[in-house]
Parts: sequence; C-alpha cells; structure tokens
Amino acid sequence: MDVFFHPDQMRHDPRFFLLRGRVAQHFEVPARAHALLDAVRQAGLSPIEPPPADRTLVETVHAPDYLAFLRDGYAGWRALPDAGEEMIPNIHPTPEMLAQGGRPGAGMVARAGWYLADTACAVGEHAWTSALAAAACAEAAAKRVLAGARAAYALTRPPGHHAYAARAGGHCYLNNAAIAAEALRRGGAARVAVLDIDVHHGNGTQGIFWTRGDVLTVSVHGDPDGLYPWYVGRAEERGAGAGEGCNLNLPLPRGTEDGPWLEAIGTGIAAIRAFRPDALVLALGFDPSVEEPLGSLRISDDGFARAARAAAVLGLPTVITQEGGYAVAALGRLLGRFLAGWAA
Repeated sequence: MDVFFHPDQMRHDPRFFLLRGRVAQHFEVPARAHALLDAVRQAGLSPIEPPPADRTLVETVHAPDYLAFLRDGYAGWRALPDAGEEMIPNIHPTPEMLAQGGRPGAGMVARAGWYLADTACAVGEHAWTSALAAAACAEAAAKRVLAGARAAYALTRPPGHHAYAARAGGHCYLNNAAIAAEALRRGGAARVAVLDIDVHHGNGTQGIFWTRGDVLTVSVHGDPDGLYPWYVGRAEERGAGAGEGCNLNLPLPRGTEDGPWLEAIGTGIAAIRAFRPDALVLALGFDPSVEEPLGSLRISDDGFARAARAAAVLGLPTVITQEGGYAVAALGRLLGRFLAGWAA
C-alpha cells in the first residue's frame, strides 16, 4: 500500500482549546503524525511526498471565501490590537442573527466566529499550509487508486471530516475525505462511498454531500447526545433532494465494545454494497480506542484489525484518510494492527 505524507503537515502546532470551560492542552499535535509515520515505516512502507494540491479540486469541495479566510485570516487576526497568537472565536452567529440577515462583514473577530464552528480549531501561522498539504495527500492517494492500486493511505494531519464546505471545526480545516471522494469522482468513479469509523460523527462530510446522489456517506460513531458534534449525527438524518437516502448514521452508546461496533460497521458495509459504488473512501479514526483520552467507545486493537478486514473484503479501490485518534502512545500500534488486518 502506498502512503502519502508531506513534511509541511508538521508545521501546524495548536496550543490549546477549551474543554468544558477549561483551557486544555491541544490534542491535535505533530506527535500524532510522528507516531503514525513510525508505524508506517515499521510496516516496511516508505511515505511518499505528494505534489501540491490541485486548487480547483479543493475549490470544488470548499467555498472560495472560506479558503481565502484560511489563507489570509491569520495575518488579519495578528494585526488586531492585543490579539492572541492563534485565531480562536469568541462569538458565533446565532440562528436568530442568521434569520435576520446576519453576515460576517469585514471584522476579523466576526469572521473568525463565522468560519470557525468551535474553539477547537485554532488558526495559527501554519494552519493553512498544513491543511493544504494534508489535502494534497488525499488527492495523491485518490489518483494512485484511480491508476489501479487496490488501496492507498493518506496520512492526513490535520484531520478533515468535521470541516464543512465553508466552516472549520473539531480540529479540521479542509475535508480530506471529501476531497478524496471528489477526486475519485472527477477521475471516473461514477459512484463513491465514504465509510467513516472515527468516534465522532463525520458531520462535515455529511454536510458537503447532503444533497448528492452520487456519494453515499456512512458514519459509525458515538451518540451525539453525549459527544461532539452534539447537534447532528442521528439516525434520522438521511440526506435531501438528490441525496435523499444517501446518508447513513449509526450512532452507538457510550461504552460500546468491539461486538456492537463491528456489527454497526457491518450494517454500513451492507449499505455500501447495496449502493454499488466504484470506489471507497475510508475515514479512519483511532479515537474509538479504549485508550482514547476523551473516550466514548471501548474498541480494542483487535477490533481495528477486524474492521480493516471487513472493509477490505468489499474489494473496492480504497482511499484511507487519517482522521482522529489522540492517544499518541497507542497510535502506532493501532495503525500497525489496522494495516495488518487490511492485508490479511
């Protein structure tokens, strides 16, 4: 399996986020990528540096004004008097504001609240550079699969599945899974399925493809009544318009272990078979692990190996994009088990 990673992905190094009203050390740190890279090399694989991302592809998934904000916003933020070292919103538009024609205007505080969904996606000096490098990995992996590879792994960091077309959130800026799916579509795959097994609902991916009938989105995750992203991720969300029936959410209660988790993945895989896609994007999060610091599910190392095998048996050309997983000491071992399960 080819693995794609760009050194610019290490440049993004957020300092903190708010956790239940407390300032907490940020979990989405470069050490995550170091641990995953070590596992890749131990598996006998050599990371490949991708070429720059195709901006037209990225603009197919994300709105131009949002991309301009990610690219230029930090400089505008730092020009504010007494600005912090990272751009973090302190206000968000409420439904009442939006119903009355609310818009971001030119002020950087307002723009931060408009384009950043929460306080977990700080925009620092290198956020745009690293996010664009991660997107390049997703695109390169898709192209490798389109060229005939059975599978390719995009070691995408920062992750992406919480990013909407025009909004960052949950440590995510550019939606790597959606970019991979769109690259597969543009490359000739008439129908693409996305299977997201991160502990958190893939709300950004759901949002991007909500009205699309050519992309099936399936997410197996912790129940949003007790977990980020809180407001969406429920079973009744099925898509709209041409996308009606092309979104499947499989939320699981806190404490779920391997058996029910793998059963839910099996339900998702059955839906994928019925959809009859030409290619698959597997959004891989290791945060369902029993070792996860903010754990909701309790999945073992063997569970990840079995999930990999279940997805591999589909026999579809597959792009694997890395999503969450913040138990840094466990990440390399978990990726090793996943890769072994895929190859079994």
